Amino acid sequence: MLRVKNIKINVTEDSEDTLKTKVAKKLHLPTRNIRNLHIIKKSLDARNKKTIFYQYEVDVKLTEESPKLLHLKDVTKTPCEKYKLIPTGQTKLSHPIVIVGSGPAGLFCAYILAEQGYKVIIIERGMDMDKRLKCVEDFWQSNKLNPNCNIQFGEGGAGTFSDGKLNTLVKDKAFRCQKVFEIFVENGAPEEIMYINKPHIGTDLLRKVIKNIRTKIISRGGQFFYNTTLTNLQITNNKLTAIEVNNHEIINCEALVLAIGHSARDTFFMLNKYLPLQAKPFAVGLRIMHPQKVINEAQYGQYASLLPPASYKLTYQSSRNRGVYSFCMCPGGYVINASSEPHRLVVNGMSNHSRETNAANSALIVTITPDDFGHEALAGIAFQRQLEEKAYQIGKGCIPIQRYVDFKNNTESTTIDSSFLQVKGSWRLSNLNAIFPSYINEDLKEAIDYFGTKIKDFSHPDTILLGVESRTSSPVRIQRDDTLQTTIKGIYPCGEGAGYAGGITSAAMDGLKVAESLCKIYSNK
Repeated sequence: MLRVKNIKINVTEDSEDTLKTKVAKKLHLPTRNIRNLHIIKKSLDARNKKTIFYQYEVDVKLTEESPKLLHLKDVTKTPCEKYKLIPTGQTKLSHPIVIVGSGPAGLFCAYILAEQGYKVIIIERGMDMDKRLKCVEDFWQSNKLNPNCNIQFGEGGAGTFSDGKLNTLVKDKAFRCQKVFEIFVENGAPEEIMYINKPHIGTDLLRKVIKNIRTKIISRGGQFFYNTTLTNLQITNNKLTAIEVNNHEIINCEALVLAIGHSARDTFFMLNKYLPLQAKPFAVGLRIMHPQKVINEAQYGQYASLLPPASYKLTYQSSRNRGVYSFCMCPGGYVINASSEPHRLVVNGMSNHSRETNAANSALIVTITPDDFGHEALAGIAFQRQLEEKAYQIGKGCIPIQRYVDFKNNTESTTIDSSFLQVKGSWRLSNLNAIFPSYINEDLKEAIDYFGTKIKDFSHPDTILLGVESRTSSPVRIQRDDTLQTTIKGIYPCGEGAGYAGGITSAAMDGLKVAESLCKIYSNK
């Protein structure tokens, strides 16, 4: 097969027939010579609002392939791009591998191990998907929090109630990303995620996919235990021998994967007694909400009605030399109450696959480092908690929200344009300045005004701000060596909570990476 790159099609002409015609023209062949086309990449180029086009990269199967075609511009032989894993470990396991957490890191680690014939047990402090969904919806209606089953905890992890974005900046010579996407598609995700430039599944479809992944793991001998929290470790001669769950039950194991997620704060405190943890930089800020129409017209101009809901990615360096940037942008989505601890409040963004609402929202966040909150391993958690307690207080237990003009003037909002307000959970008009140290407030105001020069009406007075966005990534890293183990052998930190990923795809890829390391040490017999 041949790979053909740099095929451009105006958005008004995009179709399979047009793509086939363009590919044939690049190859100087009639279209009848093309037996099959397989899209490898598809991206939207909207830099010139007068001419917006899709750019494709495809693999082509011809009726007859001539070596002369390889001399054409943008034409190469289709490379072999396949994820490979062959277990070579010799050490026999006396017990199943235990994986803590059923977010993307834990699930994908378990999936690969089960696929290779290993026995796995997945423990999850929250509930299975159906019970978790009911628990979350009850919370949004009643404001009564279940600390063990919520947006952060439960089957699928925090990413289940998000936009389901799958883009990542991780370099991937081992094709782990491709394998992750293949697993998603095998379990019900749209096939377009394999090639679209900014793939997303959406929270509604993602829930179904995760249930299918769980079913596949069980069919291969895996076990799931819900409402099961890791509470202690048992160690002999610097090796793991067992774990304690729910403060009393013992599970014997010599291999433990810590895919605990970024919000398992009690678990971090327990692990700090045994393992080398370190504070790491992260970012905090607010959610910002606009009418989706405003973003579409700013990004697509005259083509706005022809294209899916638009996103954006914005960065700014403040006068105090801090990075401020948009994060986890959710076109056509909601801002949700994502709290997991009593009397503390945190928000996140969420979209369905269709991105059907009339609101666009994104996190706008400011980078902070241990120099801001302290270098002790768990200092970042303490800083997050302070912000979340203030958000809870000023919102009186509800999501605090404010017009941008009032935030800028440090005045509590008394009214708001609710025509594009899309929120899951109770909300209350407030003054968000009360949440942060002054340097964060000033950096956010600077950045929003600057972004208003890039996207029309971004800094409009009626733009809505919601707080607090404090869990953009883990504030802790659990140190691991070249074998991906801690100083205590048999313990494998994994994913976003352990400090080695940021988002669904990179967490899932790290799950694969840890599975590979286990396969090098332990036998599947």
